[in-house]
Amino acid sequence: MRESRKSAQCKKNWIPAGVYPRENGDGDDTVIFMSNRHLARTMAMQVLFTWDFNGRKHDLAELIANNFANFAPGFDDHGFVAETVQGVVDNIEKIDALISKYATDWPLEQITIVDRNVLRIGAYELLCREDIPPRVAINEAIEIAKAFGGDSSGKFVNGVLGAMFKNELTDEQKLRGEKPAEPMAPAEIQSSS
Repeated sequence: MRESRKSAQCKKNWIPAGVYPRENGDGDDTVIFMSNRHLARTMAMQVLFTWDFNGRKHDLAELIANNFANFAPGFDDHGFVAETVQGVVDNIEKIDALISKYATDWPLEQITIVDRNVLRIGAYELLCREDIPPRVAINEAIEIAKAFGGDSSGKFVNGVLGAMFKNELTDEQKLRGEKPAEPMAPAEIQSSS
C-alpha cells in the first residue's frame, strides 16, 4: 500500500497507557486509566474548543502547552496532539463542508462547540489519517462526545461520522487497519446412519 505524505509524518508507535487522577469535587479522587491516544484526542478537542470559543484567535502552540501544563503535566505525547490540531486546522474548510453536508438539520454555527470540534477531529482522522482505522476514529469521537458533550452528542457524532464513512470513503479505505477475517474451516459433513 502506498503511503501518503500525511501518513508518513504520523507517529506509529504507542506509548504505554498512563494513569491520571480525576478530582471530581466530592472527595473521591478516582484514578482513571486512559489510553495515550484517547487522552491525546481529548487534549486536542480541548485545544480546538478553546481556539474555536475564542474566535480562532489564540496561538495553537500556546494553547497546547497550556492544556498540557494544566490538565496532563505528566503526559508526553505532545506530537500526536499537535499533529491532530494542526491537521484539523489545515483541513478545516474541507472538514466543515463535510460536517455541513452530513449534519443536514444543523447549520455548523448551531452545532455546540464541543460537538463541532469532536466532529472535526473524527472527520480529520477518518478522511486524512491513513494510519488510523476508520472504526477507531469514529468510536473515539463518540466516546469523547459522550464524555464532554450533551445527552445526545454521542448519537449525533455517530450519525454524522457514520454517514461520512458510508459515503466518502472507498471500500479500500473502509477496510484500512482492519484485520482480515480468519478463514473458517469447512464444516465437517456428518453422515446420518
